[in-house]
Amino acid sequence: MQEELNILIQAQYPLIYLVTAEEDRAEKEIAKISQMKHEPRKLYVWTLTHGMVEYGQARTTQHNTISPEAAIEWTTRHKEPAIFIFKDLHPFKDSAAVTRWLRDAIAGFQGTQKVIILMSPVQQIPIELEKEVVVLDFALPDLTALDRVLTQQLDRTRQNRLSNEGKEKLLKASLGLTKDEAEKVYRKAYVKRGKITEAEVDIVLSEKKQLIRRNGILEFIEEDETIDSVGGLEELKGWLVQRSGAFTERARTYGLPQPKGMLILGIPGCGKSLIAKTTSRLWGLPLLRLDMGRVYDGSTVGRSEANLRGALKTAESISPAILFIDELDKAFAGTAGSGDSDGGTSSRIFGSFLTWMQEKTSPIFVMATANRVERLPGEFLRKGRFDEIFFVDLPIQAEREAVFRIHLSKRNRDLDRFDLPQLAKVADGFSGAEIEQALIAAMYDAFAQNREFTQLDIIAAIKATLPLSRTMTEQVTALRDWARQRARPAAASVAEYHRLEF
Repeated sequence: MQEELNILIQAQYPLIYLVTAEEDRAEKEIAKISQMKHEPRKLYVWTLTHGMVEYGQARTTQHNTISPEAAIEWTTRHKEPAIFIFKDLHPFKDSAAVTRWLRDAIAGFQGTQKVIILMSPVQQIPIELEKEVVVLDFALPDLTALDRVLTQQLDRTRQNRLSNEGKEKLLKASLGLTKDEAEKVYRKAYVKRGKITEAEVDIVLSEKKQLIRRNGILEFIEEDETIDSVGGLEELKGWLVQRSGAFTERARTYGLPQPKGMLILGIPGCGKSLIAKTTSRLWGLPLLRLDMGRVYDGSTVGRSEANLRGALKTAESISPAILFIDELDKAFAGTAGSGDSDGGTSSRIFGSFLTWMQEKTSPIFVMATANRVERLPGEFLRKGRFDEIFFVDLPIQAEREAVFRIHLSKRNRDLDRFDLPQLAKVADGFSGAEIEQALIAAMYDAFAQNREFTQLDIIAAIKATLPLSRTMTEQVTALRDWARQRARPAAASVAEYHRLEF
């Protein structure tokens, strides 16, 4: 980004919009550009509190430049080559006078060595300036910049250097933090433990959780369960285990591309969401849930689109990570006909998300689940959008036994007391969630009678439950028919049968 900014300034682009919250670091980079030997320029910084001040000099305001109109007018009268930074001018984007002065300045800067840089943490550009401005995102610190921050902190605390492996681990965990955030988290680690070691990765991750909380649309999910807590689905689990090292440098050296994502279709309660959550632990990556309900905001035109851009930018800033979208069919259902009901907001959100999925280069793995395939826009299902589309069906006999084994073991019960094959047979047509709830119902019955629950209690609870496969037979059948030719089975036995059939 710094190279691009330098090129734009040297090419005499009159108006640049720099999106960043790191004012100090951005100023220093621009100052380096302004002092290049072949074409040095003066650098001025404007704020609403101090007016126009020359960078690096005593805080002496240029005459009558507190108001943005006066400050922009002053730049047009300035004769020498210069760079003018305007901080947080976006609150004035609806001011006709400010917009007009900016347009006049752009016209007056033609053929001169003068440029205005609008610096702000948010991107808000008046319509009148959209054809005139170039927008740049100021990149977050890379590993080299973070290494300098860490080295400075180690020098201040007079601490011995970290091992190369420990330093790399800590620096990679810090990717996505600003320079100030990295400095604070390293100081926090030193205050907490009296030294900085690779064990401080946990403190760095806690700082990243704060980033997610401040965003408000993403949710940082921590899952204690492992992928072994999912009964059955061996084909799907094998696919995930095979790609557990997909985001490592070894994979890049081998020539493997970064995986894009996967869509898990299936019947409710069969473990789709649990698979997504446990993949986070399997791969050692943070799991971020995108709440589409929070994205939509009708208070201001364009606010929903800005929410989505901000959430995706936050996710990219802490990558590599897994972006989890639960019930994708509800999040983007009916986008084709949304123009009349919401002014086309849903269609624009959908288009923005598809474009991001197609063009993203950051290591973000999108894991999405859906129950109703007929509600999904066709664009999601075309080849190449996801690496794989899996179908999770109701568990077969062996998988139901595995589900009972997992939930009984989780509750510290002796498995020898139960006939798992019989329980699995009685629970034919039950999802994993329904099996768990039947087991819990049996435990409540026995607990109320102050005794240990038995095989018969579980069978009675199963027989008292009407599973979803019977109440929604038509929908389940339609989903199975669709998935038979269009999705990969998550169960190993079904997948093997398909391979033999082929």
